[in-house]
Amino acid sequence: MNSDLPTIDQYPAPRRAERELRLKIKPITAARSGVDGAWWPWSTAPAAEFPALIMALSSWVGPVRRLAYRPGDWQPTEPTMTVEGWLVRLEAPHTVAANTVVLVGQDLRELCLVVVPSSTPGGAARAALHSASSSDTVATATDILFSNGVVLDGQSDTACRR
Repeated sequence: MNSDLPTIDQYPAPRRAERELRLKIKPITAARSGVDGAWWPWSTAPAAEFPALIMALSSWVGPVRRLAYRPGDWQPTEPTMTVEGWLVRLEAPHTVAANTVVLVGQDLRELCLVVVPSSTPGGAARAALHSASSSDTVATATDILFSNGVVLDGQSDTACRR
């Protein structure tokens, strides 16, 4: 065996590619009613998922100051998170509609998104993203998910609380 050949240990581990943010927002010209779009996270871990969403939506609502989510939809997390130097308050009131998140910017501008469960198969998830981001959508999160074949676990739904 040739000892001059490099071993596997001499090479750095490949860097993990950044995962795509699976997010679709209604056109800015669309009427504000119902939900403003949809997001299909990769997991239910707030620390892994919320920072990229917060950064992506800061161009819509300004620096995000609050993110409200349904407690049963996510793993437990700390009440605040720092993202790019911004302190973001994470709130989990039971008044937030099932399968939604609400982001609030510093000027109280808000976005309400349908959250497509991370375990949803690709076809159904993409259909839900498209449906929620249609400019004429006024349906609730549950209606959007159900009508696109997303299996829900019996959660009740209310309108997106703003």
